[in-house]
Amino acid sequence: MTAFDISIIPFAKTMGVVVLEASRDKVVGALAVTREMCTTGGTLHGGASMAFADSLGAIAGYLALPEGATGTTTLESKTNFLGAAKAGTTVTGETTPVHRGRRTSVWQTRITGEDGKPVALVIQTQMALGL
Repeated sequence: MTAFDISIIPFAKTMGVVVLEASRDKVVGALAVTREMCTTGGTLHGGASMAFADSLGAIAGYLALPEGATGTTTLESKTNFLGAAKAGTTVTGETTPVHRGRRTSVWQTRITGEDGKPVALVIQTQMALGL
């Protein structure tokens, strides 16, 4: 497992993303659902879910970069919203690889609530830069 300094992704740090585990094969993170991240119904805003997943996918893509690559960027992201997470709870995201090629990698992030129920499923494509 590799330690990952979230401060290199300023927006993720601002959101409060906490990296619990980081390796080439899996990234796990947590996000406290604050009132500021919620919709009028007091549940996690879809954009916050997407930003959380994008941050974890970016970390996974970065850790899996091929030799000679200088960074990564998101090419595409698709989100299925499956449930709600209430303000005052914490969601967990687990990112795993679907495909790893030389220039692109595809990652799946499952976001779950404290009760273990699904909140969102995100599939994203990361592109290796500098090749």
